[in-house]
Amino acid sequence: MQVSLYRSTGGRLGGSFRGAPVMLLTTTGRKTGAPRTTPVLYIRDGPDLVTVASNGGKDPDPSWWKNLKKTPEASVQVKGEKMKVEAKKATLEEKERLWPLLLKMYPTYAKYQEKTKRVIPVVILTPH
Repeated sequence: MQVSLYRSTGGRLGGSFRGAPVMLLTTTGRKTGAPRTTPVLYIRDGPDLVTVASNGGKDPDPSWWKNLKKTPEASVQVKGEKMKVEAKKATLEEKERLWPLLLKMYPTYAKYQEKTKRVIPVVILTPH
């Protein structure tokens, strides 16, 4: 329901979660090829949008990140703005710079990292 509410209101409803901004990320399903839309938290880094493949601290990667690893081309909706993006996993250096900014936006990411054995990826979405 949050996806349709976000879309129909241009992000006025569903556009934030606990004070953090939310965007809609649409990936291509790795098994079906069908579009899959997921609300995710993000920050802006220049022209890029940055999100975290946390999956709430669960051990498996979230489905949207698995989809992006197979097909990095995706689309996002930020409030009323829609754009095509290309995804990549942040390098270690990029993550060292971005992780504190992401924690400032949503401190619970630190707890998620403590809950899982995997290193939670930071994902950079570059508009094109």
